[in-house]
Amino acid sequence: MTSASLPDEYQERLTAVRQHLLAWDIPAILITSPTNRRWLSGFTGSAGSLLVTPDHALLATDFRYWEQAQAQAPAFTLFRHSRTAEDDEQYLAAAGVTAVGLEADHLTLSEARRWENVSGITWKPLSPTLEPLRQRKSPSELAKIRAAAAITDEVMACVPKLAKPGMTERALAWELEKAMREAGAEAMAFDILVASGPNAALPHHHPGERPLQAGDPLIVDMGAQVDGYKSDLTRTFFVGAAPDAQFQEIFAVVQAAQTAVRRHARPGQNGNEVDALGRSVIREAGYGDYFGHGLGHGLGLDIHERPFFTFTPSGQEYRLTPGTVVTVEPGIYLPGWGGIRLEDLFLVTADGLEAISQCAPFMTG
Repeated sequence: MTSASLPDEYQERLTAVRQHLLAWDIPAILITSPTNRRWLSGFTGSAGSLLVTPDHALLATDFRYWEQAQAQAPAFTLFRHSRTAEDDEQYLAAAGVTAVGLEADHLTLSEARRWENVSGITWKPLSPTLEPLRQRKSPSELAKIRAAAAITDEVMACVPKLAKPGMTERALAWELEKAMREAGAEAMAFDILVASGPNAALPHHHPGERPLQAGDPLIVDMGAQVDGYKSDLTRTFFVGAAPDAQFQEIFAVVQAAQTAVRRHARPGQNGNEVDALGRSVIREAGYGDYFGHGLGHGLGLDIHERPFFTFTPSGQEYRLTPGTVVTVEPGIYLPGWGGIRLEDLFLVTADGLEAISQCAPFMTG
């Protein structure tokens, strides 16, 4: 995407938010979430807020970011904020409103109290705010996610050559991070997960000093970041020449669960229904008690976004929508032995799921 096209895309997002003011029943909204702020304005600085009304679009930030804000967010008027209560008063007065929506999911108690101290303003907590608008990805967003996924695919394919008995989990994670950077990632989407042997039974194990051993299941979960957008990929390897029977059995069940979702997920299904497509395969194989997390999630500027595929009641709140990028990541985790998880990225289309991840499901390392 060229710089010349930036104002048009961000203007479209601003228009969409203004159209939602009526549904929210407020004349203005204050955006304080860093991710929502970036998505709506293009501003990537670490401090600031947006104030949007039908007639005003203000970006408040401090001296460190004035020049950056003007360059990155041309659709917004810069308000030079010095982090004082007086500036808070003037900022809201500049929009000419007396009622403002707050992002209830993204404010600390102290931040909420700070804004409530501004006189003459009625505050309305909103949840969610821009997250539903961010769910459908634009062509430029998809291009960045695909670029991040391609980097992750390339580096994940190197794991069988890098992972050798005697190498620690931490050392392997560092080699993978270096490879991701060299392949073009601006950052890691999240801390790389490397879990070997019994540690692979911990879905979010942090890589430590355990050396890889022949016969280990080895879970690697990682993602690249390109221009703010994330990828997410998990593969499970077998350290050694040939996987044993237990590894092959569990791997086949997890792969069958992911395949069931890929073949049968359709737009309009809610998070419970999508989760059940994979969970039922694992349950029928006798491993239902060993798959305790949700089946997947949306992804974009955040590593976890709407929708969420889960067996809990909250899954009913989310639906598959064309244009959304999602992960599908079934797993089985056996305490004392280890675990197996497969995770791929998919684009939701009118017909179902289109694979974004292209890395083969390797089993040996």
